[in-house]
Amino acid sequence: MPDERQRRRSIYLLPNAFTTANLFAGFYAVVQSMNQHFEIAAIAIFLAMVFDSMDGRVARLTNTQSVFGEQYDSLADMLSFGMAPALVMYQWSLQGLGRWGWLAAFIYVVGAALRLARFNANIGKVDKQYFQGLPSPAAAALVAGFIWLSVDNKLSMADGLVPWAALAMTIYAGVAMVSNAPFFSGKSFALGRSVPFWVMLLLVAVFVFVSSDPPVVLFALFVLYSLSGWVVLLWRVRRARRLGQRMRAEAEAEDHP
Repeated sequence: MPDERQRRRSIYLLPNAFTTANLFAGFYAVVQSMNQHFEIAAIAIFLAMVFDSMDGRVARLTNTQSVFGEQYDSLADMLSFGMAPALVMYQWSLQGLGRWGWLAAFIYVVGAALRLARFNANIGKVDKQYFQGLPSPAAAALVAGFIWLSVDNKLSMADGLVPWAALAMTIYAGVAMVSNAPFFSGKSFALGRSVPFWVMLLLVAVFVFVSSDPPVVLFALFVLYSLSGWVVLLWRVRRARRLGQRMRAEAEAEDHP
């Protein structure tokens, strides 16, 4: 027991190095948005996602989980996937919409903060196969992907359509984070587990597909993921309704044999 308490109080270099890289990428995105380099800022947010996906897995593989690492990761996520996407989006297009622009950015920030707080409070209490609400990295990818796609394809800001679409995207991402829709977590996939050969071929195909046009493909993938939770929620509601109807029918059959 003393060794276990000491281990959880310890600070481990390797997983926290990935968390620091995540934090740096989020900070770098904000700096680049201030310099009007929005494409670089969007790419930095995606890099933060990569680093964030690695720290927890590295900690589990090396058995170096700690309370410090959990709290550090949560604070880094708040910057990289909460503040950074909102500020980059605001700098890029929302500031031209006046109060509506900064209100949309604030809705996103609040959604990210509530999402992370709820996640920390519910650790060990919810189904690990699904997230409750859109994960903050996916919400950040939705916002950053829209920026990257728009800048890469040189979409015009003059007609007013892009800023309002950016506002809608930002608000949707913020609201989806605090929803109860279940989004697949992917935690059932273990790096140390052997996989069939076709899985490796599928991963290679995914890499080739993404590299063909990263802004378009990544944005499309995260749009689909951001909608998948609502599909699963609708399916669960319909299944629960059918189960209720069947139970009522069985109860009525027992009452009137």
